[in-house]
Amino acid sequence: MIENLVIVESPAKAKTIEKYLGKDFRVVSSFGHIRDLKKKNLGIDIENDFAPEYEIPKEKAKVVGELRKASAESKIVWIASDEDREGEAIAWHLACVLNLDLETTRRIVFHEITHDAITNAIMNPRNVDMNLVHSQQARRILDRIVGFEISPVLWKKVQPALSAGRVQSVAVRLIVERERDIIAFKSESSFRVNGIFSTEKGTGENSIIKAEAVKKFPDENEAGKFLELCAASLYKVSAVTVKPGTRSPAPPFTTSTLQQEAYRKLGFSVSQTMAVAQKLYEGGKITYMRTDSTNLSKLALAKSREVIVAEYGEKYSKTRQFRTKSKGAQEAHEAIRPAYPDVSSVSGNQNEKRLYELIWKRTIASQMADAEVERTTISIEMNNSPVLFSATGEVVKFDGFLKVYTESTDSENGDDEKSIIPPVKTGMPLFYETITATQKYTAPPPRYTEASLVKKLEELGIGRPSTYAPTISTIQKRGYVMREDRPGEKRQIRIISLSKGKLSVTAKTEVAGKEKSKLFPQDIGMMVSDYLVENFPEIVDYNFTAEVEEQFDRIAEGKLKWTVMLEKFYNPFHKTIESALEKKVRKTGSRLLGTHPETGEPVSVKMGRFGPVAQIGDTDNGGKPRFASLAKDQLLETITLEEALNLFRLPRSLGMHEGSELVVGIGRFGPYVRYAGKFFSLKKGVDDPYTIEAGRAVELIREKGESDRKKVIKDFGEIQLLNGRYGPYITKDKKNYRIPKGTNAEKLTREECAAIIEKAEKTRKSTD
Repeated sequence: MIENLVIVESPAKAKTIEKYLGKDFRVVSSFGHIRDLKKKNLGIDIENDFAPEYEIPKEKAKVVGELRKASAESKIVWIASDEDREGEAIAWHLACVLNLDLETTRRIVFHEITHDAITNAIMNPRNVDMNLVHSQQARRILDRIVGFEISPVLWKKVQPALSAGRVQSVAVRLIVERERDIIAFKSESSFRVNGIFSTEKGTGENSIIKAEAVKKFPDENEAGKFLELCAASLYKVSAVTVKPGTRSPAPPFTTSTLQQEAYRKLGFSVSQTMAVAQKLYEGGKITYMRTDSTNLSKLALAKSREVIVAEYGEKYSKTRQFRTKSKGAQEAHEAIRPAYPDVSSVSGNQNEKRLYELIWKRTIASQMADAEVERTTISIEMNNSPVLFSATGEVVKFDGFLKVYTESTDSENGDDEKSIIPPVKTGMPLFYETITATQKYTAPPPRYTEASLVKKLEELGIGRPSTYAPTISTIQKRGYVMREDRPGEKRQIRIISLSKGKLSVTAKTEVAGKEKSKLFPQDIGMMVSDYLVENFPEIVDYNFTAEVEEQFDRIAEGKLKWTVMLEKFYNPFHKTIESALEKKVRKTGSRLLGTHPETGEPVSVKMGRFGPVAQIGDTDNGGKPRFASLAKDQLLETITLEEALNLFRLPRSLGMHEGSELVVGIGRFGPYVRYAGKFFSLKKGVDDPYTIEAGRAVELIREKGESDRKKVIKDFGEIQLLNGRYGPYITKDKKNYRIPKGTNAEKLTREECAAIIEKAEKTRKSTD
């Protein structure tokens, strides 16, 4: 007989907890949820008060069998799933499936896996909180209803095999609306004037003042006239303002702010951040990673203070408790912090180490003194123009929390740096070194990154800590949105310079619109979003979606009955579904661009069966239209006639080479040369599929062949030993395996490779 059985969600968590409990406790894992709504049909009995119909998935049958056996052999069962609503629902499902008495089953929660937290949880068990269960159940049922009923409408009215989700559709709408703002944006140019002044002619860098004219000039002519005035002007300091100021640290991390900062500082995607944080939590290194609280426990505050005083001194310590600002914050647990604030680094892979360090620094900095700064602003006047130059500088008098950590911003320009201004007095003459008028273009609204989309969703009160990552992953998996880099376009800017009384004009090339890891809506995402806005305005309404979240919160607090909430939502929603199905209009995204300049045939674009296509001609009078797929960065609503016609120039033949034809085209992964049944990518920014010649194509084929020969160290059939970006590795059945450090890859035999694979697979299974 097992004295105590503890059921947790993951094997990694089970291992960590087992360390802290004695021999009388056995810890097992449920591997997440053990049952869900039935996949066939709706899985909800709407007529019977929205009663859910649950089933145990086939892949969970073995786990459930083992859990039933273990619980039957145990005197006491403890359920230790996560402390949020999802975890509470898992606890309830376990109790139901294992036939446990809800009154006697011991439910324990903790927001960190430490000895004290586990011991405290065992000493204070509680019952399963059915209000939290009902809240999670209401969300799951509502989302199933929305997906189940809207998806067939999309199949009939837009395109087969589409799907919609409540929060996902709102996220797509945000991205689509931002794209339309960018499309509608008209960039304007003006000239910004910057000057470098000194307190004395010919003095060193310590006397330099960098200032900007407070007026912008609309064109090159006006800017040139102003610089002519600058050449003849005398300058003096007209005002000096020195203000002491302070900078305060950011609060400890919530789920949302961790996702944003890990993207800015570490380049992590939202889902990557959550996966790494989950490992840290399950390893007992940080507190629970799904939270919208900035609160820290008294113990964490005390420990942080000890670390700061010991490491940096008493004057660097300032204990603070931050208030949670997020709309509809739920669950009263702590911010994300190190489980042991006195541990500044941990073991693990590189990503775990980097994320832990970020969390540690943010937590410690939040308990440190303000930075004390001195901000100086000076105005420089001219004797022949009313235009002033302004310079601002900042000196850090006491670094405080800046000694440990500075929060990043979403700003994409580096103009925020404050320079140090030399001592000056009002009336002091100044001398220009150089004055430059540079052409600047207004920038369109920035596209969302995963992190800035999370920030926007949180600001609108849409979604909760557990939903951000899956929402963003889902809209990308569905192909509604793609995360991409774009190279930008070159443009020329004009620069007028004044130095030693002489004016000169030069041109400079800059790259505009370069994008890194931005979210771009795809044509199908735009069409689905437009259709939902037109036919289901409430579902994709920002305020409505936020109100639904608030209703889930009220259910969790026991202030609203979950079935009442669902009934109020369902009746008008179902009527809208019926109305949408009755409408005969089908959305194809079709758009006529014009006529073919040579044949006079109509040229149009539309959504085809396999994606967006351009079409020349039509089926009238037995015509046979020609089709070409749009490029990855082209949209149905912005492509021009010229761009569409260009698509039909490909694929094009470059002639024959050694008995096989060379064909250039653009495919799913970009431009390519097809030769002897194989595809060879063209080099980005070097090769143009419309102008590339046969000689260059052959060169690319040879380069690829040489590269492939160098890549293969040994070929054992289904097992290969390859050279990769990070050194040699083994591959088998599309899986890659690391070679142990210090191993000479060149000397490995097939048997030794097989042994490395077998060992790696055993390790994987034990950690799953």
